[in-house]
Amino acid sequence: MIKAVFFDIDGTLVSFKTHVVPQSTIHALDLLRKRGIKVFIATGRHLSSINNLGNLEFDGYVTLNGGYVLAGKNDVVYKHSIPDKDIESLVRYQEKEGSFPCAFVMENEIFMNYTDKAVKDVFRLLNFPSPPIRPVADVYGNTVYQLIAFFTAEQEKRIMSILSHCESTRWNPLFTDIVPAGSNKGIGIDKMLEHFRINLDECMAFGDGGNDIAMLKHAGMGVAMGNAAEDVMKSADYVTTSVDDNGIYNALKHFNII
Repeated sequence: MIKAVFFDIDGTLVSFKTHVVPQSTIHALDLLRKRGIKVFIATGRHLSSINNLGNLEFDGYVTLNGGYVLAGKNDVVYKHSIPDKDIESLVRYQEKEGSFPCAFVMENEIFMNYTDKAVKDVFRLLNFPSPPIRPVADVYGNTVYQLIAFFTAEQEKRIMSILSHCESTRWNPLFTDIVPAGSNKGIGIDKMLEHFRINLDECMAFGDGGNDIAMLKHAGMGVAMGNAAEDVMKSADYVTTSVDDNGIYNALKHFNII
């Protein structure tokens, strides 16, 4: 029996084409809540950057790819930050080896060192609020939970070699989410389920990107959207239709959950 369902946002709840949640998904979420099933967000976004869900209500938020988990919007259940030594290594790399656009995601704020065309294109695709621009050294003295780093897959191996306590969770060719090692949406789900005393086999998860793979493999039932990449589909227990073709509603009906 499913008691909790976790949803990625971009490309899962929200269409890349329309930037809104389809009406069929809104209806499905309403049916879940009426049945007493808890609904949660599982996203790479910071809570303050979730600007595309309208008035939809959720029981909790697994944010920053599992690194910051909240029951409701105010009760912090779990947080896992990037070690200061890795942040120091990144700043030295930016200053001496070569700079690249990078957003530093902290508990209550986000800032970037600079933007370029790739950043603007991605933020436009995601309808993502643009963070303020500040010098990279401003990060010193702050606790960082995630980096949104704009470098290519070809650059990734070299740059990640200096971030020895971090992992890259790329889901777009233009950028990657960098999280502390051992942090992913699957871990975030565990922390949320523990808080609400729900078993892992009683939860379902929906996703479409590379940063959803750990979650889809881990959840009791992992569902990939029809618009997901091939490796994401292979990691899921079931593949539904796309976000623009009622994918969430169709999967929940398929399993007789709504």
